[in-house]
Amino acid sequence: MKILSINAGSSSLKFTLYKMPEEEKIVTGQFERIGIKDGSYKIKVNGEKIEKKQDLKDHKVAIDILLKELLDLNIIKDLNEIKAVGHRVVQGADKYDDSVVITDEVVKNIEKFASLAPLHNPANLIGYQAVKEKLKDAKHVAIFDTAFHQSIPKVKYTYPLPLEFLDLKVRKYGFHGTSHKYITEYMQKYLNKDKVNLIICHIGNGASITAVKDSKSFDTSMGFTPVSGLMMGTRCGDIDISIAPYIMEELNISIEEFMNICNKKSGLLGISEYSSDSRDIEAKVEEKDEKAILATDIYADKVVSYIANYYFALEGKLDGIVFTAGIGENSNTTRKRIIDKLKCIDIYLDEKINDETRGSFGIISSTKSKYKVYVVPTDEEVEIARDTYRLTK
Repeated sequence: MKILSINAGSSSLKFTLYKMPEEEKIVTGQFERIGIKDGSYKIKVNGEKIEKKQDLKDHKVAIDILLKELLDLNIIKDLNEIKAVGHRVVQGADKYDDSVVITDEVVKNIEKFASLAPLHNPANLIGYQAVKEKLKDAKHVAIFDTAFHQSIPKVKYTYPLPLEFLDLKVRKYGFHGTSHKYITEYMQKYLNKDKVNLIICHIGNGASITAVKDSKSFDTSMGFTPVSGLMMGTRCGDIDISIAPYIMEELNISIEEFMNICNKKSGLLGISEYSSDSRDIEAKVEEKDEKAILATDIYADKVVSYIANYYFALEGKLDGIVFTAGIGENSNTTRKRIIDKLKCIDIYLDEKINDETRGSFGIISSTKSKYKVYVVPTDEEVEIARDTYRLTK
């Protein structure tokens, strides 16, 4: 059974075609700068990478090109070979604790929740509508970023604001749920345990940490929106809310402009005043650049604070700490900064293995460490395909 995984962003679209249930990856790729000048796309099939420049007016154009390429490259002979499509949807609010087959009602709910994720849900829907127009006979499934975190207890998802705000959907939702779910399932299989307790550090340009208790999300760093929690590539993470009116008055800017600063001009970029890419900042650290050093030190400090919080939330009953996503999988220096601060709870780094582990599975803690520290590459696309297969087979 061929299943297409789709992850549509505001100006991008990532895709992977799988043969299920074998989880065989047939073709993968992504479209970039949709609706912007100088669009392009990449397709990887049979170890070969195809790259083309192409103006992409909208997501519909991208989908048209994608499906045409699948036919022209003889990856499929007929569009009807694609039996189901899984669509990433960022915000499912408290309505969905699992993936669902998309119906008219589901579409209406995704539209309704767009106010909670204005940069994401509309783009996710555009991708769905563009694909559905071409693949009318395929079944379509929504995979919600927020679903995995619906197990978080009320005491942890409720903000200390007037309780009536819960009726306005103001609460912690958490994101990156598809990645955290994938890592949890991977570690269950690896450890051969039905229930695992983990601290998962999904740290990339966007970043979140989740405490997993008995294989369910127990708490997570992101909250009402993805701007909260950890310091990230361009997002500020948790800050004092009173900063907003102060900066708005001082700089004579609107709330929209302030939120743009929090989302796109803060984090590693804001502190380093150079780049949001950790690789660029690490190069500056090697040059003893003070701003880059400050940025990496703050970043590590924020991550350690959440690990410590969740260590106590799990009462020290821990099957392991997992690093995943772009920085977590590839930055040995970031992992070292973090783990070196965890010696007080008897966690120690094996520096040689840590230095050698990039983009692959590894146990980077030393033999004297009380708890193991893992690097596990995440795979959100295959998690999308698994849920889609489960609901449509």
